[in-house]
Order: sequence, then structure tokens, then C-alpha cells
Amino acid sequence: MDEKEDARVTDAVATKNLVESAVSAAMTQVLPADLAGGDPLVRRSDHADFQSNVALALAKQARRSPRELAQSLAEAINDQTVSATVSGPGFLNLQVRDGAIWDRVNDRMSDERLGIGTPATGERVVIDYSAPNIAKEMHVGHLRTTIIGDALARVLDFLGAEVVRQNHLGDWGTQFGMLIQYLDEHPELPWRQQDTLVDATNTVSTLDGLYRAARAQFDADTAFADRARSRVVALQSGDLDTLAVWRDLVGESQHAFQAIYDRLGVLLTPADSAGESTYNPYLGDVVNELTAAGIAVPSEGALCVFFEDIIGPDGDPVPLIVRKNDGGFGYAATDLATIRYRIRDLKATRILYVVDARQALHFRMIFATARRAGWLTHDVDAVHVPFGTVLGPDGRPFKTRSGGTVRLSELLDAAVDGARTVIAEKAHGLDAATLDHVVQAAGIGAVKYADLSTSRTKDYTFDIGRMVALSGNTGVYLQYAHARIQSILRKVPGSKTVGQVDATLPLHPTERALILSLDECEEILTEVATTLEPHRLCGYMFELAKAYTEFYESCPVLRADTPAQRDNRIALCQFTGRTLATGLNLLGIEAPPRM
Repeated sequence: MDEKEDARVTDAVATKNLVESAVSAAMTQVLPADLAGGDPLVRRSDHADFQSNVALALAKQARRSPRELAQSLAEAINDQTVSATVSGPGFLNLQVRDGAIWDRVNDRMSDERLGIGTPATGERVVIDYSAPNIAKEMHVGHLRTTIIGDALARVLDFLGAEVVRQNHLGDWGTQFGMLIQYLDEHPELPWRQQDTLVDATNTVSTLDGLYRAARAQFDADTAFADRARSRVVALQSGDLDTLAVWRDLVGESQHAFQAIYDRLGVLLTPADSAGESTYNPYLGDVVNELTAAGIAVPSEGALCVFFEDIIGPDGDPVPLIVRKNDGGFGYAATDLATIRYRIRDLKATRILYVVDARQALHFRMIFATARRAGWLTHDVDAVHVPFGTVLGPDGRPFKTRSGGTVRLSELLDAAVDGARTVIAEKAHGLDAATLDHVVQAAGIGAVKYADLSTSRTKDYTFDIGRMVALSGNTGVYLQYAHARIQSILRKVPGSKTVGQVDATLPLHPTERALILSLDECEEILTEVATTLEPHRLCGYMFELAKAYTEFYESCPVLRADTPAQRDNRIALCQFTGRTLATGLNLLGIEAPPRM
């Protein structure tokens, strides 16, 4: 059995698969062969466990009335696992027998992956995200790309894809000649961590300030500007002294970035860094290939690619400038070299660019050029994954009171402080060290969940009070739901782990609803992997937590009527706790056992 088949068999433990199989078998009995192999159109329903409108969809082709066809299918479906009734104009209401639902719990509880398969096996996915600039602080503008990209990487990896994380650092260009020249002319200014004796985050803050000073001098002093441009030439030509300072700038910055990533619980490491400088050796080859193929053509001294379907407001074609009229390369050339490398060298089958929506036209031109060059073929999927803006309380892009950019570290500090206030108001019984850990997890989780629970294409308002709330669709609410389950399980004598549930017991309606909600996890994860929309997982987790609350309020666990009933309910607590922890982990959010 190969890996793909194994992933499919593992997936078959889901209750919905049983229902789909039952409907498909009935379709084979009732419908002509050319219609019998279609989608059974099974979905969750408020009127039964599941519902199918396949009779409505196929009645005309089958030359039968929808209700009469539905009745024939219902009669063919009814067996020991699934029963069917007809409602309305031809809907199939599908109910799963209690024992079959309990059997699904047994199957999934015994699996370390909770019965979730690996349908993405065989894919090699390159994910481009975060991409801060060297010698500059990470700010609120880096939040969404970093969090969304990390969540997508986690989900795709969990589903079996081989994920290659790529942090496309801004580490090359004119600004480095300017900064290096400024540092050379002001040797008295400390900026390396060993000289400043401050943490890495503050070191890059110092560099950010020095860059601003260098920029001001560049704009005001033509002689300095000329020296800075000469330094750019020295950097690009490999001058050893200039390169040594540049490497120090990169190293100091990466230390600072890693401190932020570690605090955020993001999986990026320095090994994932592939900055703009990585692709410098390939720029000449890219230009030669595009020129030889007639794709890039001269225009006003520059080398450009034009597109018939991309026209500016003046009616003229909008060019992708591959090489500027001064002979230098811009980020378009770097991005073309990057996509070429990711396809040819990294052997990607899918490339995701988690970059804000304002770059949509740029990536449209990059992808079109790569297709015309023959690099981006039909068997490679290149996708721009756009996202909206983080807004401040005034509904405008988030800025400081003075109009400056909000530092990411300060934003996280504020969220942790907000979580500390909320958690301290509750009776928690935590010692100081544990409380501090929980507060950090809650604050960081609140920021990440607020971002991920919003449809990525929409803007959202950064509201700490709402983010750290203990009720509603928040990360803290889900963390508390998980911690409550762990609290119940700690009260089980001997911390008993239930091996098998008793499938002969009748299901309480809230037990049934909870199990069917648990059953949806793989389907939701597959949707996230397909649509690249992490908010679907957040919505599922919130609904699961609510289903658990309804179950717990209706079904005593430790004081159940019989030992068998108690064990079944303990198993549901364990199952839900594991699912919540898995989902939170895939969002990059910690699930503390106590809160």
C-alpha cells in the first residue's frame, strides 16, 4: 500500500465518509451507470446528522421526480449503519446509528493523529512569508504575513506536504551602501550587540535609528550621497571590508528577528532565510533568458516585459521593469530569479507568496512572465496569498500617536499586559512562574487568533480588550476551554485514559453533536489547505468549544449514572482536549494545561 492509499484509508474513519459511502452505494443501485458515480452531495444538517440533495441535483437527468428518486435512494440506503428519510421536495435526511458513531470514536481515539489522514502527501510547498528588512525593526506591517504564513505552513505540513519555509529578507540594495558608509564615517557609534550590551531587539532598534540618520544625511549632503553610491558599487562588486560590515548587519538583524519569532511561537529559523542577496548570482541568467526569448524588450533605456491585458489608466501598457535604465536590477528581477530558483532547484509543486494585497499586480506580472519563460508550468501552482491591513481604533492603518510605525515588540507587550489584567481578575491558583507563562501564552495567542480568525482578505481592528476576552470567539476563550477539560481529567481517579468506549450505549443528543463536530476536523483542515484561509479552522475550533460546553452542561462526566457511561464521557473529554490542542498548535497557539 502506497502513502496516498494509506492517507485515504485513514480518512475513511470519519462518520461523514460512512454516510457518503452509503449514499453512493444506493446511487449505484438506483441510478443509471452514467449518473451513479457522481458526488453524493452529503453535508451536515440541522434536521438530521447529515443531508443530501443528490436527488434534486440528478432527478432531471434521471427523468424522475426528485421526491420519487429520493424515496428510492432512501429505501436503498437503510441498513445497520445509516438510515434515511425523505423531506421536502426531495432532500435525504441521513441519521447514523449510535453504535456506528461510537465506533468512529474508538477508531479515532486509538490513532495518534486522531484519524486525520495525510492527503497532501507528495506535494512540495514553498511558502514565502514574513520578509522583514535587514537593519530595520519588525513592525505591525509584518504581523499578518508572519502569522498567516506560519499557520499555513503548519497545516500543510500536518497534512503530509513537504513544506519549505522561505524568509525573503530585504538584505540588498542602495540603502545598505548608505548605511555602511554612515557607519564607516561614525566609528564612535556602537551598534553591534557586543558593543551596546543590550538585547538583540534593541540592537536592531539602534540600527533602525542609524539608518534614518544616514537617510537624512543622504538627502541633505550630495557629497555623502556620492560616497554612499560608491559604497553600493563596492558592496555589489564584493569588496571584502564592505561585505564584512554587511554580514554583521545581517547577523545582528537576524538575532533580533529570531527573538520576535521565538516570542510569537513562529517556526521560522535563520536556516529558512533566503534574502534578496541569495539570488544576485542568477540575475544575469534571468535577463539573458528573457531577452533571448523576446519576452524582455528595451524600453526607454530599461529592459521591460509588457502584457496585453495589463494597461494603465492612461491606456499605455504597464511594464514589469527587469533592469533599470541605469543598469541596476530592481526587486522584479529578484522575484523572477526567485520563482525560477524555487521551481528549478527547490522542485516546488506549489509556491505560496503570503504578501499584502497591494502587491497583487506585481505578482500577476511575475507569474505571467514566468509562464511565458517556461519556468512556471501547468504542474506548478504559484499563488499570491493576499491579506488586509491591521487597523487602529480609529479605523485607519495602525500607527503610533505621532503617526509613526508601531513596533511589533511593543504591540506584543501591550497584548500580554492586557491578558495579565484579565487573568489576574479570575481565581487561578497559579504560582508566579506558571502565571507568567500562562499570561505570555494568552497574550501572544490572543494576537495570533484575532488575526487568523479574520478572513485574511479583510482588514481588522487591533483591539486588545476584545482580543483577550474570556468569552466570544477569541484565542483566550479556546485556551480556557482546553484548560477546563484538563482540569476535569485531572479529577479522574488515577488519571484514567479510556481505551475503548462502550458502543452499545445510547447517545445523548449533545454527545452526538460533539462527536459529529469532532469528526469534521480533517475536512476543515483540508479546506484550509485548499483555500489558504486559516479563519476556517478558527471558526471550527470555536464551534467545537461551544459543542463541548453544551455537552458538559447536559451530561455529567465524573458523576455519570454508570461506570460505562462515565468512561464514554471521559473519552469524549480526552478526544475534545486532544483536538483543541491539535487545532491550537496548527494555528501556532499554545494550549496551557492550567489557566
